[in-house]
Amino acid sequence: MAISAAMVKELREKTGAGMMDCKKALVEVEGDLEKAVDWLRQKGMAKAAKKSGRATSEGLVMAAVSADGKTVAMSALLCETDFVARGEQFEALAAKVAQSVLDSNPADAEALKGLVGEDVTQLIASVGENMQLGNFTRHSREDNEVIGQYIHANRKIGVLVDLVCDSAATAAKPEVQELAKNVAMQVAATNPMALDGASLDAAAMEREREVYRQKAREEGKPEQIVEKIAEGAVKKFQKEVCLMEQPYIRDDKKNMTEVVREVAKAVGGDIKVAGFSRIQLAAE
Repeated sequence: MAISAAMVKELREKTGAGMMDCKKALVEVEGDLEKAVDWLRQKGMAKAAKKSGRATSEGLVMAAVSADGKTVAMSALLCETDFVARGEQFEALAAKVAQSVLDSNPADAEALKGLVGEDVTQLIASVGENMQLGNFTRHSREDNEVIGQYIHANRKIGVLVDLVCDSAATAAKPEVQELAKNVAMQVAATNPMALDGASLDAAAMEREREVYRQKAREEGKPEQIVEKIAEGAVKKFQKEVCLMEQPYIRDDKKNMTEVVREVAKAVGGDIKVAGFSRIQLAAE
């Protein structure tokens, strides 16, 4: 029979389950509302939906690596409490989510939900607390590239960094592999907004300029030096939020550009940090 929007709406109001789940339930039971409610309950979807409004600030960031080491995926699975996050079932599901990102390269959150959403729903029903899929990323490399990977000890922050080298030989050097990890640790610790000044959002830059223009004017600074003050403040802002201009966390006398340059010189090659992805539970 045809399933109307009104039927789906009524079932959703009764159970709190998602629209597509409600439609699927009605199709399965040929439009019988009470049977559809039971169907959702049997699948754990009604119970899961009732918990969907509860905060998910805990969880795990996990990574998966392809057999040839050329592709790395990273993802977050969120839950309500650290107790559940440390459970074997949750950890196994978090690992499955990362593996699904690696194997299937989902285009967006909905695509990932299509791959593992049912598993999440079932675990919600089993454990009894809300869970959600978090952010995810997937990086692939060529022979002359390196993917730096770092997950913090509490598994709440994860980073992937891309290095591009002049050759596969340079990329294979232990010093370059170590550099990739150290850059990833830098990103984890400092949460940069952009790779460098050129890739920093222009609107964010202009907002900073305007803040310091107005601040200088309120302090009574002469108009002819207001722009100079604003530009100086923007340069300071860039050093704080742009990865390659930040002081290195292990030696703040150097910035990250200098750190990369030193390693490149030591191995006799060329190295460039091409990009990064950062996942943090509290930032989901």
